Amino acid sequence: MTRFEGYAALVTGAGRGIGAAVARRLASEGAQVLVTDIDLAAAEKTAGEIRERGGAAAACVCDVGDRRSVEAAVAEAVESFGRLDVLVNNAYACHPDAALFEDEDDEAWARDLDLSLTGAYRCCKAALPHLAASGRGAIVSIGSVNGLQDFGCHAYSAAKAGLISLTRTLAGHAGPRGVRVNLVAPGTVRTPAWTDQGRDPDVMRELYPLGRVGEPEDIAAAVAFLASSDAAWVTGVTLPVDGGITAVNSGFKHAAP
Repeated sequence: MTRFEGYAALVTGAGRGIGAAVARRLASEGAQVLVTDIDLAAAEKTAGEIRERGGAAAACVCDVGDRRSVEAAVAEAVESFGRLDVLVNNAYACHPDAALFEDEDDEAWARDLDLSLTGAYRCCKAALPHLAASGRGAIVSIGSVNGLQDFGCHAYSAAKAGLISLTRTLAGHAGPRGVRVNLVAPGTVRTPAWTDQGRDPDVMRELYPLGRVGEPEDIAAAVAFLASSDAAWVTGVTLPVDGGITAVNSGFKHAAP
């Protein structure tokens, strides 16, 4: 499948996990991909994997908390590939909740909102003129079911809810400019974020109607659809890719007599 032949894409937070899977998927369908991450070694690893598989990819540092870093990454994509057609906002931050809400740390709260929401804003702002110029521009942000229901993490959830709203408002602004804006809201996905904490995401599988947690490739497939011409008449949409957890209260059903 070559839905992205001749396309250029920029993916943030693509050194590992969902971002890396998205970069690999877009490249496998023909896109030239700028793999960005705050960790350059991780970004280069993903880009190297893509090239080993015959794809086209470059890597650079991008700190979505820094406007100049974002602008430099967008400029590098345009300079390297001659255009920019797809932006995928994946970078985020999430700190664990304090036991009591009144004990939440202001700096941690501000960091989660800045990287998860304002970071996407910075990327959209820098990329939009180039996406509009491409004639087929698409922005896909990685949100979360946390932006739809209560799954904990106050700041992260607030940021992801804000990203859903930004998706709608930006879709209205960018549509007349030929740019579509959509969001994928994953449920529990098997990523290094879990293993970094020494936790096994499979403990959640019984909560999901489909009987398993997600894989990064599940999210990458949804991103590829929304970024492609197959979704040419889709904009402003939040697409839950969550094994059905926001549709069915499995925990309640299992607990009911």
